Amino acid sequence: MKKRANIVQSDRYKLLVSSIRDYAIYMLDAEGIISSWNAGAQRFKGYTPDEAIGRHFSCFYTPEEQQLGVPDRALKIALDEGAYEAEGWRVRKDGTRFWAHVVIDPLRDNEGALIGYAKITRDITEKKQAQEALRESEQRFSILVQGVTDYAIYMLSPEGMVTNWNAGAMRIKGYTADEVIGTHFSRFLTPEDQAKLLPEQSLAIAAHEGRFEKEGWRVRKDGTRFWAHVIIDAIKNDMGDLVGFAKITRDITQKMMASKELEIASAALAQSRKVESLGNLTGGVAHDFNNLLSVIAAGLDVLSMQDNHSKDKPLLDNMQRAVSRGATLIQQLLSYARQQPLKPEIHNINSLINGFELMLRKVGNSKLECNITLAPDLKCVKMDENSFEISLLNLLVNASDAMPEGGLVNITTQNIMLEKNEVTQLPAGEYVLLAVEDNGVGMSPEVLEKACEPFFTTKEFGKGTGLGLSQVYGFIKQSGGEIVIMSVPKQGTSVKIYLPTITNVLESDIGPENRSLKGTDMNTINDTVLIVEDESEVRFAAAELFKSLGFDVLMASNGIEAINIIEKEGDRINVLFSDVVMPNGLSGIDLSRSVSKIYPKIKIVLCSGYPQPALKGEDEDLSAFVFLNKPYRVADLARSIRATH
Repeated sequence: MKKRANIVQSDRYKLLVSSIRDYAIYMLDAEGIISSWNAGAQRFKGYTPDEAIGRHFSCFYTPEEQQLGVPDRALKIALDEGAYEAEGWRVRKDGTRFWAHVVIDPLRDNEGALIGYAKITRDITEKKQAQEALRESEQRFSILVQGVTDYAIYMLSPEGMVTNWNAGAMRIKGYTADEVIGTHFSRFLTPEDQAKLLPEQSLAIAAHEGRFEKEGWRVRKDGTRFWAHVIIDAIKNDMGDLVGFAKITRDITQKMMASKELEIASAALAQSRKVESLGNLTGGVAHDFNNLLSVIAAGLDVLSMQDNHSKDKPLLDNMQRAVSRGATLIQQLLSYARQQPLKPEIHNINSLINGFELMLRKVGNSKLECNITLAPDLKCVKMDENSFEISLLNLLVNASDAMPEGGLVNITTQNIMLEKNEVTQLPAGEYVLLAVEDNGVGMSPEVLEKACEPFFTTKEFGKGTGLGLSQVYGFIKQSGGEIVIMSVPKQGTSVKIYLPTITNVLESDIGPENRSLKGTDMNTINDTVLIVEDESEVRFAAAELFKSLGFDVLMASNGIEAINIIEKEGDRINVLFSDVVMPNGLSGIDLSRSVSKIYPKIKIVLCSGYPQPALKGEDEDLSAFVFLNKPYRVADLARSIRATH
């Protein structure tokens, strides 16, 4: 019965093995000849049992491996080591190949004698192809990552240790792979960020939220810093466990600097537009105030010349001084607005400074030391002498106020060549640089931003109008130059003025030209003046002044009306006194040109509190007309009349 049972059990094993289709299971004798064949072997290899049994198993190997003796070596290894396991290409009956996993076990009888081999083969071509595809994909990805040089792309362990390193990381950070792999990525952050535990925080955020993104300073191997855009992505396996981090860093220093430069330029442009708007508003208001002051000044002059007001002379003198102060204030406003009447002439700044150096050294408190260093062979500039002196005095007064306990002010001049955009809004070229620098209290960025605005002052109430720097700003801009102010709190302030140089200057061209005002005695005048002024109050005030000088007066409110009067009374009119800006499209300049052509004997005086826009762009010679700025006094009017004779 036991023998019968063993036979039945053996048959069952044979049935089981022969039925398996996913594995090729067959027997070899001691020489490698096939002695059995199952259904899986027939399916994989394509041979029927009759075709396979009796053949040497090497027929399934490729010709290359047969030539190398791989089949015999496999049997020897199985015999010596008790088993042989390998993967490799195998050949089917039809010549096609498949990737096989092979196991060969030696078989022995009860006495231990070798009787053959059990060989199990499995077709794992699909697995092999998948592995190859994955390997190729990983290889391509590795080549891609390693080929990227604009980004630092590398992996971190869950603890933040660098596990790989691409070419971009080496280029941007300066480290080779051997220098950083196995070290903590915190070495790339600044000491300040390390102290704030930013490396640990960034990994914690990435692990919790899946991603961390930030910009900040990073440190290269050589210690230099760059502005980086950083992304850290958490990497998790199929089970959701954190296995590391992918870190991408890009050097965006140039982009950041360009953005900052754009921001600074935008702020400068906004400030420039703000200043221009304030200038336009200031100029318009100053013009209107000039007209009002002209009325008051004229009325006071007329009252002062009347004997019956002698008892009120102190009051009138006080009022006239107030008008003079108001006129000075208006000129400062017009200077800021770049609309004050200037008399630009060729000057050497060194000569002007030497001319009133004594006054400069007396400005401010007794503890103030003024050091003046003038460059030799300084080139000439074209500007208004009086406005320049006022501007320099204003800067000295500001420096003195900034050093109440005393200090040093340096005034220097030099020739300088500017490149394009080196100084805001100035084209490249040769300039004369005037610098006024002190070591006083300085200004905060907020104060510095408003320093050139009219009426802005940090002085206590009643100590200043806030028009000092604004007047300097307007004068320099109107002269074609630029003013650059730099200041640091508790360190001092530097004011640099750039004025374009004048080339090919003759010695005779340098210095102011004084127009001679000698002429007819005003007491002998018995002439007729035509006053053209659209503001009725100003028109009648001017009429009273001319009458006080002995003139017969005719009046017109605009240019058209004036032409009609001249056509009727032209022979008796000796002086045309006209405002520049008038309604009806006919300006005082247009009127004066027409009159001078038809009636050349009529002397012409132009006046305005707002002259610069009207004169701007005129290409004809205006020297034939005497110009008088509002508000004018009777003495100013008398001098302008003398200048026409």
